[in-house]
Amino acid sequence: MPNQTFYLEKLVRDNVAKLKPYSSARDEFKDFHEDMVFLDANENPYNTGVNRYPDPQQVTLKQHLSSVKRVPVDQILLGNGSDEVLDLLFRAFCEPNVDNVITLPPTYGMYAVLAATNAIANREVLLSKDFQPDVNSILDQVDHQTKMIFLCSPNNPTANSFEAASITYLLENFKGLVVVDEAYIDFSAAESWSTQLHNYPNLVIIQTLSKAYGLAGIRLGICYASAEIIGVLNKIKPPYNVNELTQKRALERILNYESVASEINSILKQRDALSKVLLEVNYVNKVYPSEANFILARVDDANKRYNQLLEKGIVVRNRSNQALCENTLRFTVGTTEENEKLIAVLKELA
Repeated sequence: MPNQTFYLEKLVRDNVAKLKPYSSARDEFKDFHEDMVFLDANENPYNTGVNRYPDPQQVTLKQHLSSVKRVPVDQILLGNGSDEVLDLLFRAFCEPNVDNVITLPPTYGMYAVLAATNAIANREVLLSKDFQPDVNSILDQVDHQTKMIFLCSPNNPTANSFEAASITYLLENFKGLVVVDEAYIDFSAAESWSTQLHNYPNLVIIQTLSKAYGLAGIRLGICYASAEIIGVLNKIKPPYNVNELTQKRALERILNYESVASEINSILKQRDALSKVLLEVNYVNKVYPSEANFILARVDDANKRYNQLLEKGIVVRNRSNQALCENTLRFTVGTTEENEKLIAVLKELA
């Protein structure tokens, strides 16, 4: 059932609530025609292909995303990577040096960095030994200044999805925003929480085109939330935060989803094959189940194995400095050829 104690107006910072957003030239006039003469935005008039400012609301791109993701356009915000979207959440809802958020290590490190950047206290509640949220411990850390709880599902670096019952419990019992980061959702059998937006007004979902869509270089992050939350974020976002080239490249990829789906299917097959090989390597002590495009494995000596792989020209991620991740390496699933090279080296080092 929806959270009966959630009131968005109580979460928005006072200065943001009172803020009159900047109105750009393209916000004030949107009726484009080929024969129109635009002399309102102080642009260079000579056509370079990108001499005009981009659509500040990315309407065409949002319309196609809306069709694919089945989320209304007014419930979508796009950003310069998901990191910008996350930063906007901090700046809209968290009062510096007053409020706090809760994160669940081991998890994506930018939550803590953004909290520190915005002078927001970060209360860390460790995941359980099987990398699941401890909802009672989380809620024990909540006070009147707790504005957001961050859940990365599937989680980075552990690769597992969080149990739906745990997320539901937090949505129904926390008065602030529950932010579910779904950067890796396209590789998971779990359903996106975007299907539950109509049930939970305090639900915020973060996605990206950097992973499954293969567009890390264009930096496009996505936020799905209630129209009211999106409205608040739109007040403070930079007017042209998503450039024209990014919008065009993203649209091309979304319209060619058959290719994306084929690549995802290939990555999943390669992930399963790599997992089986890792289980056979004598210095690998545990291979964790994955619902992402990477695998976390516990080894005998992560520093040693990392350096051995590096000497062979293979770069993986040593995650041993993260909570609960002692002696772990994170393997991103590559192409068939890249994975074959990795497998050969793993066996050679055994």
